[in-house]
Amino acid sequence: MPPDATPLGDAAPLDGAAPLRDFPPLVDVVLPCLNEADALPWVLGRLPAGYRAIVVDNGSTDDSAAVARAHGAIVVTESRRGFGAAAHAGLLAATAETVAFCDADASMDPSELPRMVALLAPAVREVTPGTVTPGTATLTGARLVLGRRRPTSRGSWPLHARLANRALSLLIRLRSGVVLHDLGPMRVARRADLLALGLIDRRSGYPLEMVLRTNERGWSIVETDTAYSPRVGRSKVTGTVQGTIGAIRDMSRLLSAVKNSAVQNGAVKTSAAMNTASKNGDDG
Repeated sequence: MPPDATPLGDAAPLDGAAPLRDFPPLVDVVLPCLNEADALPWVLGRLPAGYRAIVVDNGSTDDSAAVARAHGAIVVTESRRGFGAAAHAGLLAATAETVAFCDADASMDPSELPRMVALLAPAVREVTPGTVTPGTATLTGARLVLGRRRPTSRGSWPLHARLANRALSLLIRLRSGVVLHDLGPMRVARRADLLALGLIDRRSGYPLEMVLRTNERGWSIVETDTAYSPRVGRSKVTGTVQGTIGAIRDMSRLLSAVKNSAVQNGAVKTSAAMNTASKNGDDG
């Protein structure tokens, strides 16, 4: 949570939260959740107008689901443990044209999402048979926008997690040709595009698979800086060495599959569609 943010205890349920469900949301925000009752009030209170929260309860033993409902969120229950399982359940529950993903631990600020959404290419709409449909190559803008985490303090990003992220970014570049600085969890894309990717990983490899499959289709990917603050509560993944090792294992499996596929095809596929909207170069 940013240092100048409203304390969690001062955050109140959204006024008129129930009537908001009567109107189509501009963006559905998927929030995978495991015991984040303390962080959710602040996170949900930072959602911009027209952004609907879909909190996916992935086996919480605290009051996360009740807190989410009290603050106007739609709650989806996913019994299969794993980040990918929770994230994909939220995607399937979404109905908005645009879908965003964000952690529910208050380490990232949902108020930054409109800036990311603005970088997306226009949605490809269905047309009446017989009319001309512009090809996807004519679209301007990104098909996937990633938030490149910028720590707001020394304690925001543990050293072991940051080093692992740098190593992973290098491996992604070598194995797939995608020039990436951070595989951060805050991201936005069009719902139809995400469903078309056919994502199958249901563990920590889900964010990486999303990037790899987007790249395989030749769709552009953009990174943009987002603030990364100390989380509220105990970390389940990158904040722990064991969690980081598990995430690396899941992602290494996906990258090995990319390498094996490249060998079978005779060459590693590189992409010229990777656009980086970072103001600070290649420093991680």
